[in-house]
Parts: sequence; structure tokens; C-alpha cells
Amino acid sequence: MDLFDILKKVKNNEIGIEEAERQLQLLSFKQLSNIARVDIHRARRVGIPEAIIADCKTCDEVVSIAQIHLENEKRVIITRVSDENYTALKALAEKMNFPIRYAKHARIIIIGEPVKKTGGKVGVVSAGTADIPVAEEARIIAEEMGCYVTTVYDVGVAGIHRLFPGLTKLVNEKADAVVVVAGREGTLPSVVSGLVDVPVIGVPVSTGYGAGGKGKAALLSMLQSCSVLAVVARGGRRGAPATE
Repeated sequence: MDLFDILKKVKNNEIGIEEAERQLQLLSFKQLSNIARVDIHRARRVGIPEAIIADCKTCDEVVSIAQIHLENEKRVIITRVSDENYTALKALAEKMNFPIRYAKHARIIIIGEPVKKTGGKVGVVSAGTADIPVAEEARIIAEEMGCYVTTVYDVGVAGIHRLFPGLTKLVNEKADAVVVVAGREGTLPSVVSGLVDVPVIGVPVSTGYGAGGKGKAALLSMLQSCSVLAVVARGGRRGAPATE
């Protein structure tokens, strides 16, 4: 039963308001044994697609949750995946006749038809090559939200002259927001924010080492930015596009 069916029953006086409310609440999630309450209406409710984080879940759990999303929403995003996850999810996609895309570098899988572009242009910038996997996940999530994405990678402040051609491209393409991914000292988002007139989202990455390593220095640097900057949690590549 879907929303239309419930409203139709109310209109025809087949059920009352209280029963309709109860059934509507049941529509918002699907109970999967004792392991998950799957939020199948996340995208409709808040405009941000739900994603399954494969880390710390068994392969069977990931597949079971993915199947519920596919049955109800016809698409699903799975992040932090392994090759084992891909093998199992590929079998599920083939069984249910859905296309599957595996971005191995970003450890993300998309099952379902490509989304239609709905507008919005996003730039995704990485400071170093080591930051690209996180940047790639941010890119894919932005695309899954219907945005056009331009990437500018490996343009950190150690060779800041590398930044300007890519930044010029983002300005010329009239990017609506820029996601900047950086580890080490995390300076690049502040620099970019001081050079563009659109929102900049900083994503600290746990690639740095030494004093303040594993993203701590990058996070604190971004939080202390003089130029205006939104900051997500360390490695928060999925949250960055949503911030836009």
C-alpha cells in the first residue's frame, strides 16, 4: 500500500484519520528483522538520498538492506564497500534487473537507473592525490543529487600556482558551490573561500601524519578559517554535497 492508496481509503471513508496516520508512519521505514529500520523515504522527506555504509556490516546485512531500498525506491547508494560487497551486490542487481556502477577508488556502489539532472553546478577540489578517494565520493553523491560536477584535483598549497587554472574554470562555469577536500594542514579550503563568491565546504581528510595527523590538524585549521567556510566532519564526503 502506498500514500495514494491510504488517501483514497480516507476519502472513501474506509479508514479513519487515526488509522491513516498509523499506516503513514509504517510507510516511512521498513523493519528488517532486528538489524535495521530502513528509512525508505529519506530522499523525499529531506531531499538527500539515503546511503548504506557497508563498514561494520556483514555482507548479508548490506545486501538485505539494499534489497529493501530497491524494492521501494528503485535505487540505492552503498558507501565504504569492499570487493566482497561488490560481488554480492552485483548478484542482487542482476537478479532484480537493475544496472550497477562500482567506483572502486571511492569505494561506492550505485544500483539503479541514472538520476536526471535537476540543476546546480558543483566544483569538487582536492589538495593532494591521496585526497582523491574522498573527493570522488563527494563527486558521486553530488551527481546522485542531480548536480553537474567539475573536478579539480591535486592543487594543494605546496604548489599553489596549480590551483588557479582549475579555479578559473569553476568561476567561468558558474559553480554554485565548491567542495574542497584536504588533509595535512588543511589550508586549501580557506584559500579557495577567499577567492570565490560562492559557498565553500571544507572536508578534512585523515591522510595527514605527524603533529595533528589523521585529519586533526586539517579539521582545526578549517574550523579556524578566517575566510568564510562550512566544515564537515573528517572524511565527511557524503555530507559535503548535502551542505550545499
